[in-house]
Amino acid sequence: MTLRSDLSAVKQPVAQAKGLPNAHYVDPAAFDEERKSVLFANWSGIGFAKDVPNTGDVMPVDFLDIPLLILRDHAGAVRVYQNTCRHRGMVLIDKPKNLSGTIRCPYHSWCYGLDGKLRSTPHVGGPGQNIHEDIKRNKLGLIEMRSHVWLGVVFVNVSGQAKKFDELHAELVERWAEFDKPLYHSGADSSFTLDVNCNWKLAVENYCESYHLPWVHPGLNSYSRLEDHYNIEENGRYSGQGSFVYRQIRDDDGKIFPDFHGISNKWNTGSEYITVFPNVLMGVHRDHVYSIVLEPKEYGLTREHVEVFYASVEAMGVGFSALRAKNTAQWKEVFEEDIFVVEGMQKGRYGPFFDGGKFSPVMDGPTHVFHEWVAQNLDAGREAVLE
Repeated sequence: MTLRSDLSAVKQPVAQAKGLPNAHYVDPAAFDEERKSVLFANWSGIGFAKDVPNTGDVMPVDFLDIPLLILRDHAGAVRVYQNTCRHRGMVLIDKPKNLSGTIRCPYHSWCYGLDGKLRSTPHVGGPGQNIHEDIKRNKLGLIEMRSHVWLGVVFVNVSGQAKKFDELHAELVERWAEFDKPLYHSGADSSFTLDVNCNWKLAVENYCESYHLPWVHPGLNSYSRLEDHYNIEENGRYSGQGSFVYRQIRDDDGKIFPDFHGISNKWNTGSEYITVFPNVLMGVHRDHVYSIVLEPKEYGLTREHVEVFYASVEAMGVGFSALRAKNTAQWKEVFEEDIFVVEGMQKGRYGPFFDGGKFSPVMDGPTHVFHEWVAQNLDAGREAVLE
């Protein structure tokens, strides 16, 4: 099943453009096309480095039906492999665990090192014969996925064709260099997931803009008002919003979290909220950052994996436990306030006469940047098919 939606209007300047056609929210064929041309072709988020803190830690994840394995190797590096044995295609690891250094297939016990190399093939040449001339171990290692870790998020490029992450996002890495330091995560009190009945792109579109704040987030807007925000628009890479007003959360005694070391004055009262295309939403503040990895489950269902990280190991102490819980609860409330909006837009995309909508040239620039980027990637994928 193929789709050839007309994307010409999406790529017009924001004042003349329309949004992506309805099919890209409600049609399984469009979801499959984006899977390949958008999510696999670029650096997509699949998880978090904090889930594999120690050598030998492994975390299995499924990314759009591809079984993957995030692990920490002997050198301390995070690596991502296809979670598939090279013998008969058995899934190797089915739950998070720590390994002694060997990834053992539960089917025929082929074993791999944390470096992905095939180490042993018991009885492969017959009972008691663990080698065979036709089994070339040096050619049967695990398939390693191109991966990169930034601000605690594990990104992969399934196609292997994207520019290097640091090259593609050099400007963003520099923009947020003050936060690219050791990040601290305290566990369950700084983590939650939300299942939302919408297409993954609607979560991105809503996150990009501040236009909806007065009506959807009245509590947040009471101190960080719409007029305190600015648009962030970097064509082809990321978009979002920033605020000149960030109010640090306090406990009942007035205690606040420690700041990032050496933070510049810009962040005293400022914050920024950016989508790293395609599916990672991030927010930075003087004392903590958060990341949301959007997991597209199907065309009308998205799972949001939310993790909150802090600037100092001091914030991990018992004395900050209540404040951490309060901070997580506050962000969860904000993100839950968005659910009725993105689910409502999902339902609205079934309206046959909706034509993609009209952008405000002033307020919707970040969303238009994302739509245009998606359209450009889809066009590139279609051209590749025709070559």
